[in-house]
Amino acid sequence: MQLSRKKNIAGALAAATCSLLGQPAMAQEAQGSSETPWQFDTALLYYGETDRVTAVEGVVGVSKDFGDEHIFSGKLVLDGLTGASATGAVPQPYAQTFTRPSGNGEYQIGAGETPLDDTFRDTRVQINGQWTQPIWNDYRISTGGQLSKEYDYLSVSVNGSLARDFNQRNTTVSAGLSYAFDSIDPEGGRPVGFSSMPLRGNYASDDSFRQAFDATRQDGSDSKNTLDLMLGLTQVINRRTIMQFNYGLSLVDGYMTDPFKMLSVVDDGGITSDLLYEQRPDSRVKHNFYWQTKYAMDNGVADVSYRFSTDDWDIHSHTLDSKLRFDLSDNTYIQPHFRYYQQSAAEFYRPYLMQGDALPDFASADYRIGEMTAYTLGLKYGILLKEGRELAFRLEYYQQDPKNAGFEAPGVLQDLDLYPSVKAVIAQVSYRF
Repeated sequence: MQLSRKKNIAGALAAATCSLLGQPAMAQEAQGSSETPWQFDTALLYYGETDRVTAVEGVVGVSKDFGDEHIFSGKLVLDGLTGASATGAVPQPYAQTFTRPSGNGEYQIGAGETPLDDTFRDTRVQINGQWTQPIWNDYRISTGGQLSKEYDYLSVSVNGSLARDFNQRNTTVSAGLSYAFDSIDPEGGRPVGFSSMPLRGNYASDDSFRQAFDATRQDGSDSKNTLDLMLGLTQVINRRTIMQFNYGLSLVDGYMTDPFKMLSVVDDGGITSDLLYEQRPDSRVKHNFYWQTKYAMDNGVADVSYRFSTDDWDIHSHTLDSKLRFDLSDNTYIQPHFRYYQQSAAEFYRPYLMQGDALPDFASADYRIGEMTAYTLGLKYGILLKEGRELAFRLEYYQQDPKNAGFEAPGVLQDLDLYPSVKAVIAQVSYRF
């Protein structure tokens, strides 16, 4: 029993070390040996929001150590999303009519209900690959790429990093750089910022409506470029504890407006007089600071992390994440999970615009860039099988609570829910072999 317990502690710390350094656990076990078999990680995930978005995602990951720490890893992701997405418009005490993003048809929202576009459907395919190897002395490099394709979105990225080990490989410093190019070509075209949504009922014919709709659209697709820099320090504190610190800088330039979001223009009574498509800045600079500690206990692993992010949109966020794995036996474990997130609103966030006020340079009513708190509670149950195989089940509850960022609601809006909570269930089954 004592030998088994010591072996579990060593294995847990090795797994923690590999996770922090971005290396598969099998690679550590294979150091100094010939190449190892391919390892496969598969998972099927379900994400379902109440009355909103539903997503199903399948993942297949592969990794292999070809010897001397020459490691390849890759992943294939396929997911499908359906359901209803919040448009940014405010509810009203009467039914509202909206034009679909394509311009083909309309949909109605009942009195007092949050406007949701129920035409939200998408399928995404993502593939990536990564190669890691030592180069000289205690230096290690890693390079890779990723391709992601959706119905109206294409993303291509490349990355590279350099790491060096010190202090008998107890200390690692690293630097990484990545570049991503995204192409956006939304259904119906990109709306002209702050142009009014045309409604079919306001036009005498389909042709006149189509002309008005096309006048709110920009020709062709648009793009976005993202450059990320990451600096990291990983330190083995003792035989049970490992710690990591990261700093990240992200420079984004290009189209960042959500083509499916809008803002309501309301009068002093809170009644909607117009619907305008949103407009966001075309640049963003983000900074994030990350700390993580893993501690190997006699019968499990404690994992705690904290992230602080800030950007020139004036969004500041704090994320606290904790996992505590308990070994129930030599081959089973449970892992409770708690995550808390808090975010301030972007400087151009507006839940609505007031009739008669001058239009700002930028504005968005998207609750995802508004003030909010969110938390996740979950539990994972794992079974360790023979020959390194593992079967695991995860079930979590997620709740996001948007907040009023200091806006005084006029008229009828005082009696309506402008900041409804988003609740979701997450279920996942995974198998490693």
